[in-house]
Amino acid sequence: MQHRGQESTDGHGGGELTVPMAWLYAEYIADELLRTGDLMPPSSFEFRAGRDALALTVFLSDPGGELSGTRVVSQLETWLSLTAYDQPWQDWVCERLADLAADAHARGTHSPDLALAEAAWRWLRETELLAPDLDAVPGGIAGAVGEDEGPKVWTPAWQLGLPLGHLAIHLF
Repeated sequence: MQHRGQESTDGHGGGELTVPMAWLYAEYIADELLRTGDLMPPSSFEFRAGRDALALTVFLSDPGGELSGTRVVSQLETWLSLTAYDQPWQDWVCERLADLAADAHARGTHSPDLALAEAAWRWLRETELLAPDLDAVPGGIAGAVGEDEGPKVWTPAWQLGLPLGHLAIHLF
């Protein structure tokens, strides 16, 4: 896929379009995991939050950008541990993105993969979704009110997407 006036796929210029294959592959893996789990409609914001959280996990846990289809299954345990409830996932994401940005800057290159990962992280941080308030017990009786009728709170998208992605990995 070439386009004049852009960088090459290897980042050295040359008038070709740079294709962010590592990010697109991470998104594809995340999308497939979520679709297989059938947890949310693919058109929902919750699905997008889960896909972006999983894609970040997949992309950032593969520093060489060399994840092949045959290695996906071997990485499931790594992704489960990174997305577990008691892990500081958001801190890990920030650190990995900063490291990749520093590496790209030191090499004097622009990474379209990194740009898409940063955009996904920005969306996950800045977007809030209305979700059930799991800390509230309506009327003092747990379970007395349906899911759509209980109290709701605005929650950063990553806080909804991360457990959704974690569950999708389990179901895979």
